[in-house]
Amino acid sequence: MTPALPALPGFDHLRVPGAEGVELSVATGGSGTPVVLLHGFPQTHLMWRHVAPLLAAGHTVICPDLRGYGASDKPAAADPDVYAKRTMAADIVSAAAALGHDRFALVGHDRGALVAFRAGLDHPETVTHLGILDVVPTLDMWNVLQGVSAAVGYHLFLMAQPPGLPETMIANSADAFFGSFLDAWAGDRAAIPDPVRSAYLRASAAAVPSIVADYRASAGVDADHDQADLDAGSQLAMPVTVVQQDWGARLGYDAAQVWQAWAPDLDHRLTRAGHFMAEEAPEEIAGAIRELLAR
Repeated sequence: MTPALPALPGFDHLRVPGAEGVELSVATGGSGTPVVLLHGFPQTHLMWRHVAPLLAAGHTVICPDLRGYGASDKPAAADPDVYAKRTMAADIVSAAAALGHDRFALVGHDRGALVAFRAGLDHPETVTHLGILDVVPTLDMWNVLQGVSAAVGYHLFLMAQPPGLPETMIANSADAFFGSFLDAWAGDRAAIPDPVRSAYLRASAAAVPSIVADYRASAGVDADHDQADLDAGSQLAMPVTVVQQDWGARLGYDAAQVWQAWAPDLDHRLTRAGHFMAEEAPEEIAGAIRELLAR
């Protein structure tokens, strides 16, 4: 059974239909034009607990747990498409429609940002504005992880392996594995207090097979989808804001240039916050989102 997670204060918590019979757990609140916020790894919608209330003053804010994470359904990965970002993006479009929104702004962090990127490409008539926190697209991610610098992304290579060994290794040391990212990637560890950290660890430990399947898809079907769009010259049609750490300087590539190839209407920003920027610098992130929605 999926463990109970802390509630987002002041928000309604619902079960709504995603794609292919999957149900998502969603927190929603506020009023106004809709904006959907997608969490990253190893987190749940709770990562938006500071940003969501700031945005809810002027917008309807929708914070789902992605399929395979948190309190959302975790279907077995019968084939790679089950956790393809294309499928996960269809979840978000379906969930928003079930809540009465056929057009919405979409902001994602980490894994959620990859889902948001795919939604922007696959559903340009639905996604009005796109916000991306601290990633590059899947295909570009694999291209820039080279040499010893790729060690920072060791988990990507581990979870790309065939089913069996990664799941067993991670499940046998789940708290240590998932906790290591909460520690190593945080610019300010106090931004994820113990109750929230515990909630993330409980949720992740209960979702090892689906989390691995999500990452495994990025080494296969997701990269294939990105390559097909690149070959076709597809680009993001909506205004795009990217906020990230200066990974380009660390890993030797031009992150803004990478994003410009996909997003002609781009606002690319660097932050001094750590990877968990929505929790470490919520005013900054909420402000960037508001500016995006005003474009």
